[in-house]
Amino acid sequence: MKKIKLSLNYAGFCFANGKHVVRGDSKKDIKFHALFGLIYHPEKSWILFDTGYTERFYDVTKTYPNKIYAYATKVIVTKDCEIKNQLQQIGLSPSDIKHVIISHFHADHIGGLKDFNEATMYCSKVAYNDVLKSNDFFAFSKGLLKDLIPFDFNQRLVFIEDIATIKTDNIFDFSYDLFNDDSILVYNLPGHAAGQIGVYIETQKNNYFLVSDSCWDERAYKLMLLPNPIVKLFFDSWDDYKSTLIKISEFSSTYPNVLIVPTHCSKTTSRLVSDKIDLNVL
Repeated sequence: MKKIKLSLNYAGFCFANGKHVVRGDSKKDIKFHALFGLIYHPEKSWILFDTGYTERFYDVTKTYPNKIYAYATKVIVTKDCEIKNQLQQIGLSPSDIKHVIISHFHADHIGGLKDFNEATMYCSKVAYNDVLKSNDFFAFSKGLLKDLIPFDFNQRLVFIEDIATIKTDNIFDFSYDLFNDDSILVYNLPGHAAGQIGVYIETQKNNYFLVSDSCWDERAYKLMLLPNPIVKLFFDSWDDYKSTLIKISEFSSTYPNVLIVPTHCSKTTSRLVSDKIDLNVL
């Protein structure tokens, strides 16, 4: 595969109940960091995988019904940790970001979309269709805050299925070669959210599979430890979640040299995230 550069960093966090994340664990609150990936591609330039939180979250949850989301999910984010401000630390501006890959449309993954006005947006058809068909009043109950989506989103949106070459995969059946140059492979990872996707990339130092929220803890795919069944209330499909998890577990066993990165697993991400964006580490 074509080698590209990657930096993984946090843009805010929320709290989750430990016993919900892994069945039988302590009920103490744990941090769910909003992980994002900054990618440098030699031809496509700067790319984001997800955009974490911004203080915009507080604005869109000031009134009902979205206020219920804020009550249920305690979010901590400051200006300093927003992606646009992290980019400034390395001499980049939001306009330098040319592409944003959206794993799914939950608020902790799209909180910064409105900061990147010149970027082409990529997602799966299933993911965006789920947003469109969601009742505006009750969308928050599915983790969707539609006010976080840019007004001109449709004009800059590209569906992955429409542009990418399909590559056969022995575990997931197929993947999408996003830019048709063997640099970023996109995998369907349904279950947690409709149309959720993850990306596989290779750098000069390692190989990474960013699996978004297909699991929340590395023990899920390593030991097949499932979250508490209560999460079925807001998962898109429990059956798809388990099927995806089995595939990730098989992928891990088949390709032990690939580092699997669940967005919210601090055990995994804490050793990958730097205090400052650095594309020469991973």
